[in-house]
Amino acid sequence: MSAWTCYAAQIARPGSSDSPARDCCDNRTLAVALKAGETTSNNQNARTGAEGAAPQPAAVAFVTTEHFTLQGARTAAITESTSRATIFIGSVSAGLVALGLIAAATRIGTAFYAFGLILLSTLSFLGFVTLDRVLQSGIEELHYVERIARLRAYYFDFAPELTRYLASVPPSRRLALLGLRSGYWAVFRTTAGMIGVVTAVLTGSDAGLLATIAAGHSAVAGFVTGGVVGVAVLVALMWFQYSTWVQGHRLRLFEDEQERRDAG
Repeated sequence: MSAWTCYAAQIARPGSSDSPARDCCDNRTLAVALKAGETTSNNQNARTGAEGAAPQPAAVAFVTTEHFTLQGARTAAITESTSRATIFIGSVSAGLVALGLIAAATRIGTAFYAFGLILLSTLSFLGFVTLDRVLQSGIEELHYVERIARLRAYYFDFAPELTRYLASVPPSRRLALLGLRSGYWAVFRTTAGMIGVVTAVLTGSDAGLLATIAAGHSAVAGFVTGGVVGVAVLVALMWFQYSTWVQGHRLRLFEDEQERRDAG
């Protein structure tokens, strides 16, 4: 007997509380209610087991605020690196122009050598400190990226349907997603690597100029000394940058995070 038949029988006999039709209707209604409650409970349990408990509104507000704050801090770190690199390159350009003017005015005399030693030494020192600060900003920006990726994992945990529309990769593939490859040659493509190359040239030029004066204005001594010192400084700076990136990449920012190994 269907539910509609039970309902019609109940209406036809309103005064008989113990009629078979009433019993049938009550049993049918109870069975439907139990089945619906069981289905709802199973669906909720399935969602809870797959996705976990629903996030609290306060937690969602905190995570989104933290995400926005980290994005702003990352932008500030990138802006600082770009500004410092621009100031350094501008100082090198202005210094070389001034050195050329001094060379023309003094006809490469004693004043030229004195001015060149002071200028190149100053620019070299500026290059060393700029590289160190830009490298620190780069490591800081890397940590901001990792913290943002951690927050994105929170989004994917509670909204797995977003995985089809948002990029989600393991930590080992984040550099590849940005178009970067690990290894020794990657250090030459960074802002710190560019500053390191310019600084090595300035340091080698300073050493070559000093060797030229010491060798009685011998150009051969100046070129050989400058080349050797420049290459040595370049190798040292690139190795320093590479080691710093490896240490920064292996730094654990969270308690439950495994210490990562560098893939390069």
